Amino acid sequence: MSTDLLSVNLSQSLREVDSVIKDQHVRHVPVVSGDNVIGMLSKTDLQKISFVNTVDGSGLTTAMYDSLSIEQVMTKDVKTVDKDDTILDVATILSTNEFHALPVTDSGKLVGIVTTTDLVKYLIDQY
Repeated sequence: MSTDLLSVNLSQSLREVDSVIKDQHVRHVPVVSGDNVIGMLSKTDLQKISFVNTVDGSGLTTAMYDSLSIEQVMTKDVKTVDKDDTILDVATILSTNEFHALPVTDSGKLVGIVTTTDLVKYLIDQY
């Protein structure tokens, strides 16, 4: 899991989230209220609300970012895992639900994020 956490809150704009994702080279960002996870936003979520702005379809525009809030775009009712859950637990949840990232909590507080990339790196390290 990654513990060098990036998160956003409902007071931020979608443009800010887009900047975080691009600048930090991440694909998923937990949405928090205090220390509690209330949603997830992904690069894919933002791409879904972007529109093609050229005839040949080569570009996206962020015009909808000003019309929508984080709360309207984020995935709600996010599944989380506990920091003491096993790799098997995490892999099972990711594969069963077709998720690509899970927030990691300790007593309900966000402490990390685990992604499918983290699992692949773990497997590589085992060999």
